Amino acid sequence: MSEPAERLLRRVEAIDTAVADNRRRTETYQRMSEELKDVTGTASSPDGVVTVVTDASGTVKNVQFTEAIRTVSPAALSASVVHTIASAQAVAARSQAEVIRRSLGDTTLLDRVLAEDATLFGDRRPTDPGPPPQQVRRPEPAVDHVDDDYDSYGSVLR
Repeated sequence: MSEPAERLLRRVEAIDTAVADNRRRTETYQRMSEELKDVTGTASSPDGVVTVVTDASGTVKNVQFTEAIRTVSPAALSASVVHTIASAQAVAARSQAEVIRRSLGDTTLLDRVLAEDATLFGDRRPTDPGPPPQQVRRPEPAVDHVDDDYDSYGSVLR
């Protein structure tokens, strides 16, 4: 085979290889995109009173309370809900990063994509909210003495 023909053949093979690589990357990105749509973050307060589910964007999708809610003061409940939402958002963000790592591997591209979120979308990556707030239990209501001795009043039916 002549020299120009061999060069042309190598170029065609290089193009075929590049096309196959691009096809694989496209399939990887499509799978990754589908997985990212399904990412959620779920977190529960340490006392189990509150459970929050967020979607991939950090939007709260569900908040559930247990019966123990009746024993928590409103201020403590509020702090617990806010903390649990932040925890669920952090779980969702870590799950997204894991999907990307599985698809692309640990790359500088992944680091750049995560860092650019703030620039491109005005979003900050959720951070771990730290330790949960202190729980303050509601005091048990005092029970007044109830006089069950109705005999001293006489009959109400005369």
